[in-house]
Parts: sequence; C-alpha cells; structure tokens
Amino acid sequence: LYHCDFGDPRRFSQMLQNMLNHYSAYEFDSFKLKLVVVAHAAGIKFFLDDLSGTPWENDKIDPEIYQRFVGLTKYGVEAYLCQITYKRLNLDFAKTRKDAFLKFVPSGVATVAELQGKGFAYMKIG
Repeated sequence: LYHCDFGDPRRFSQMLQNMLNHYSAYEFDSFKLKLVVVAHAAGIKFFLDDLSGTPWENDKIDPEIYQRFVGLTKYGVEAYLCQITYKRLNLDFAKTRKDAFLKFVPSGVATVAELQGKGFAYMKIG
C-alpha cells in the first residue's frame, strides 16, 4: 500500500513512478502484485475534478499526473479516499472524479492499519 497524505505534485509523481517500477519487478502481472493508494489530508486533491472551494483551489495540478495514475489501474490499482478528510475539510464528495477504481473508506489511517494487518507492505514516498 502506498500512503499519500501529501499535496506536492512532484512527490505524487514520484510515487506513481515508484509504483510503475514496483510493477515492472513483477513483470506487470496483476496476479503477482496488488498495489493500492490510501489517500487522506492533502493527498485527496489529486483525485478531485474541481479544486474550487477547497484548501487547494489556487494549486495547479498537471492533468497528466492523474492520467499516469489511470494508466496504473490497468494492473488493478485502486485508490482509497478518506471520508474523515472530506468531512473535516468540508469537501464536497461530488467533486471527486467518478472512476470506478476510486473508493471511499471511513478513515485513511485506519485503512492503512487494516491493510497492513492483511499482509500489505507499507510504502511512503518522500
């Protein structure tokens, strides 16, 4: 599991590159490896369609970054988005992109712990 609680686009981009490298070590075989991103705090912004009315409304995110994430989903990557972050920051759930590989979870940090308990290794970039 890749833990994303940061808003730096360069760091997010590096995380995506590391995920791609990770898959390359397993010959891009989704039966050998399952990767997920757990996003909360500022990490949520990369999965929003519209940043207006959010703490990040003045940020500029290259759309290519999300397209790179979408490219990883052909190997089964999913992103788990923290509902607590949405509630605490008053984020409109409707601003989230509509892709099926984006899932809401009650708590990002609780999901990190749960996945580790199920055998997922913990990865954090930066």
